[in-house]
Amino acid sequence: MIQGTGSEVGKSLLAAGLCRAFRNRHLNVRPFKPQNMSNNAAVTADGGEIGRAQALQARACGVKTSFHMNPVLMKPQSEKGAQLIVQGQRMGDTDARAFTDIKHNLLGKVVESFEIVGSDADLVIVEGAGSPAEINLRAGDIANMGFALSQNVPVILVADIERGGVIANVIGTYELLDELERKQIAGYVINKFRGDISLFDDGVAEITRRTGWPCLGVLPYLATVNRLPAEDAVRLQDNVSKPGNGRIKVAVPVLPRIANFDDLDPLIAEPDVEVEFVKACFPLPGDADFIILPGSKSTRADLDMIRKQGWDIDIAAHVRRGGWVLGLCGGYQMLGRTISDPEGLEGPAGTSEGLGYLDVQTILEPHKAQLLVKGSAVDGGAAIEGYEIHMGRTRGPDTTRPMLEVEKQPAGAVSADGKIMGCYIHGLFNADEFRMQFLEKLSGRKSSGIAFERMVDETLDELASHLEEHLEIGRLWQLMNDWVLPSHEQKSKRRNA
Repeated sequence: MIQGTGSEVGKSLLAAGLCRAFRNRHLNVRPFKPQNMSNNAAVTADGGEIGRAQALQARACGVKTSFHMNPVLMKPQSEKGAQLIVQGQRMGDTDARAFTDIKHNLLGKVVESFEIVGSDADLVIVEGAGSPAEINLRAGDIANMGFALSQNVPVILVADIERGGVIANVIGTYELLDELERKQIAGYVINKFRGDISLFDDGVAEITRRTGWPCLGVLPYLATVNRLPAEDAVRLQDNVSKPGNGRIKVAVPVLPRIANFDDLDPLIAEPDVEVEFVKACFPLPGDADFIILPGSKSTRADLDMIRKQGWDIDIAAHVRRGGWVLGLCGGYQMLGRTISDPEGLEGPAGTSEGLGYLDVQTILEPHKAQLLVKGSAVDGGAAIEGYEIHMGRTRGPDTTRPMLEVEKQPAGAVSADGKIMGCYIHGLFNADEFRMQFLEKLSGRKSSGIAFERMVDETLDELASHLEEHLEIGRLWQLMNDWVLPSHEQKSKRRNA
């Protein structure tokens, strides 16, 4: 199990890299994450949903996704509330305090899924969440040590040296764990080191002296992993852009509940496309060729935010200049006339006026679409594969001009001038031919030759080779085979605790 000294220290990518490294050693590997909190979700082959990080890890293992790989998923809808997904299906909404009261009841589901995932595997790579040292979250924990101890899974602790204070982070984690939890940690890894690793020898020695944990490796920073999908939107909280050569500029507003923003990764990979993620308090750039309204876990609330930021004015100016707009999932709903939530599924019940660029109306309904789909673009005919994951149903006159044909049915809508469009399908731009035709229509440019899906697999292989070089992979395998079950006394003490 990979646990971390905090969020965003590299747990997800380290787990993905280990999945690919052990798979390359001809082992049957599976990923698992007991509890996740992310609006970046994936639809699974068995009809549920999991965090995108576990979907990437399943890809690294070379296996189909299953909702058992991430049995508890929380999708934040507000500052306090979240949608609760258990074994792939929506169970309702909860808040932090209510979840604290019910999470211990979810351990049975977590263990059941863990056993199913591991039933035909040589090895399961488990990812923790946040940090095991959050003492306010320890009661009933199923995400970190609560799970590790219940199943006697050896833990590797990961710390990010790029954040600063890495020695204090590891030793501080040690100090905040109880004795049984400390014994569950088999070693630690220092991640994202830049420069001469030997300069950190004294740091390794001091951490090991104070904790008794061996260092299993110091990983140099690997820039190419930024090509891989991120687990959540933390990296978008700064005003960031991926510079291209300026030929095509895409602007993406960073919504408070932005979801499935990895839809943009294939565009980011294009060398002549500049993708600018615009955070609150900054205007959408006036020189953008293309605005993409991304998915949202709380569409009406995020639409209110668009208006409060004045982004609706920026979009109107962009449209007057002849610019293109694409809405994906929640962004598609925003482009319509109205969004109605009669049952209060995403917040207070009511109806919001949309941006009005597409003549469609959306009604949010309790049934949640979770589908893997195939289809093609109406304009150009390029094949696409993707997924739907939403609770809205959208109808209206502009749907007679569909953007796509999906499973032999029309999907999405396009404005009369063809420059404003939307659909519910995530993953459109992963298809190289679709992306090429779309960008050619936008700018006249031809294909760049980027094969996105192949690039993702090549990056996973590069990450696996990086881990083989800088971690003691053989030692990890031996550790897992030699791990000794705790004594009956230890188990009893843990239950009493």
